Amino acid sequence: MSDTSHNTYFDGGVQSLGFETAAGRATVGVIAPGTYDFNTEAPERMTVVNGVLEAIVDGESDWEIYPKGSGFEVP
Repeated sequence: MSDTSHNTYFDGGVQSLGFETAAGRATVGVIAPGTYDFNTEAPERMTVVNGVLEAIVDGESDWEIYPKGSGFEVP
């Protein structure tokens, strides 16, 4: 893999690996239990591969629960 990046956020509570694929840039992340406010630079597709994620997507007013295997779009 070329051009791999590692980013750490929220004092290590969130970590992300970014890499290039044939389809473009991709990332995979690990999120420790907690409450975080993310600001994305571009639209993203979030997919939960393990555990459960509870989130409010920008523009929505209610918390949604996303179990393993589900996902959502971040505008």
